[in-house]
Amino acid sequence: MAHRNRPLSPFMLGTLYRLQITSVMSLMHRVTGIVASIGAFGIAWWLLAVAQGGEAYASASAVLASPLGMLVLAATTFSLVYHLLNGIRHLMWDSGWGFELPEVYRSGYTVIVLAVVLTAAIWFIALRGGA
Repeated sequence: MAHRNRPLSPFMLGTLYRLQITSVMSLMHRVTGIVASIGAFGIAWWLLAVAQGGEAYASASAVLASPLGMLVLAATTFSLVYHLLNGIRHLMWDSGWGFELPEVYRSGYTVIVLAVVLTAAIWFIALRGGA
């Protein structure tokens, strides 16, 4: 039997496998889950600073108000929103809805657009100082 030189897995990206929205969304779901988990530690740190009061809270607030802190908060916000919306998409699949290829692509693009829009809306409201 002749041994053919071919890819063994669809995860071999680049010239062997064309990137598709389904693979990108799967990867993003994993990455946003990790970022949201790390963000939970940041929220716990902030809550501990609030509980300690005074200097601890001022220090935490200064870190979170810095450009890097704002970037981390924005990434955490996007991660939470994206992970939630993509999780809802998976729940819809679990109920048997959306397995047709056009529907898979439509729901994927919908999740991406909604995640960006909802993250922007959250930050717009937050930077305005509330509702």
